[in-house]
Amino acid sequence: MIAHMAPENSKFIDNVLRMFDQAVAYLDLPDGLAEQIKICDSVLRVQFPVRVDGGYRIIDAYRAQHSHHMTPTKGGIRYSLHVDQDEVVALATLMTLKCALVNVPFGGAKGGVRINPRVEPPEILEKVTRRYAAELMWKNFIGPAIDVPAPDMGTSAREMAWIADTFGTMSTGEMDANACVTGKPITQGGIPGRNEATGRGVQYGIREFFRHLKEVERCGLKGELCDQKIVVQGLGNVGYHAAKFLSGEDGCTIVGIAERDGGLWDDDGLDVEAVATYLRANGGVKGCGIGTYIEDGRSLLTSQCDILIPAALENQITADNVDGVKARLVAEAANGPTTASAANNLTARGIAVLPDLYLNAGGVTVSYFEWSKNLAHIRFGRLDKRLEEARASQLMGAIESMTGTRFTPDQWRDLARGADEIDRVRSGLDDTMRHAFGEMIEARDEFGAPDLRSAAYIVAIQKIATAYMNRGIFP
Repeated sequence: MIAHMAPENSKFIDNVLRMFDQAVAYLDLPDGLAEQIKICDSVLRVQFPVRVDGGYRIIDAYRAQHSHHMTPTKGGIRYSLHVDQDEVVALATLMTLKCALVNVPFGGAKGGVRINPRVEPPEILEKVTRRYAAELMWKNFIGPAIDVPAPDMGTSAREMAWIADTFGTMSTGEMDANACVTGKPITQGGIPGRNEATGRGVQYGIREFFRHLKEVERCGLKGELCDQKIVVQGLGNVGYHAAKFLSGEDGCTIVGIAERDGGLWDDDGLDVEAVATYLRANGGVKGCGIGTYIEDGRSLLTSQCDILIPAALENQITADNVDGVKARLVAEAANGPTTASAANNLTARGIAVLPDLYLNAGGVTVSYFEWSKNLAHIRFGRLDKRLEEARASQLMGAIESMTGTRFTPDQWRDLARGADEIDRVRSGLDDTMRHAFGEMIEARDEFGAPDLRSAAYIVAIQKIATAYMNRGIFP
């Protein structure tokens, strides 16, 4: 029955809201509350001129603040020619639900600028970024306690540094100015591990899935994580780090990599670092010489593998190709890569889906750590790293005295080392992913939901509803 629902709407926002409606049907919410959670609170569209080659170009840009049940709102800024209002609203909606699911105290937001960052020179990108930041300030759509952007597709620490500098310049006397944006360079108030955070969260989420043997058996996977063959679509920041960590640290085999100009395949495993190096230098994988080149990269979505990681754009697994998906686990590293009807199809066929709401949450989780660090004005671990080392050394010395043996220099160095900031960031992210996964399992079993996606939405909606009711807005 689930696999033969009415045809999906191709709009990203409609698919997000359809999944929301499916989940909210399991909950008994006060009248109007579901609609309040569902709607987008505020949307800003601006058009501004940028001087280019003696003339002017008009730039379209957006910022959506989906929910103010928690403040500030939080979400990335993407640069793409495909940006429009529906897309940023859909992504902001996902951000609200994502933050609630992983217990990050933000409302959801998202921004976008209609520009192609691959062809524009840095000086144009800087002009556009700084003017966009100024527009957000003039409209009260950015600030440490208002709305805190971050990198997304087409942006990076460089753009975040320009935004932070613009905000700081225009807000004299604001001691928390650096907290206006996250994903900044380390030297400008950033935090170690933020660049890798979303990909690292994908790794931790898949690891957690494999710690639950019943879930592994339920979808028909065999063996441990190290035994799995993986296809990754999109070797951008998220896909690259996920593939790198899963292959290099967990022993998985990356058999396929799909990119915009084609794909690569090797049954024995692709060298992720070598492919990424070629991709950065050439803008594609064609001519890479690693593995077998496949002209239709999207065809790898239906190739033979154990785990499929769509880490590119939304609406990649649809009614048109879902029947061909052979992976037993679809790990949604991108936002909205699977449409609503396709997700239902996968569930009906016993294929597990780790939903984007959960698996893509590493970025906002570590952004929360960075924001907290900026507000505290002190790096994590500064006060206790040496204390940890001293106590560990005392304990190891006592063990040596009692046993009459000696630790090797390498053992002493590893065991007595205090945690650095990046150790704390990774520990916090791992704990976040473990806790959220457990909540999804509990919700699925309690409500009889068909899959982890529905469970993720249920958990998130419950938390947002509780926040509204605790404020007395709804009885």
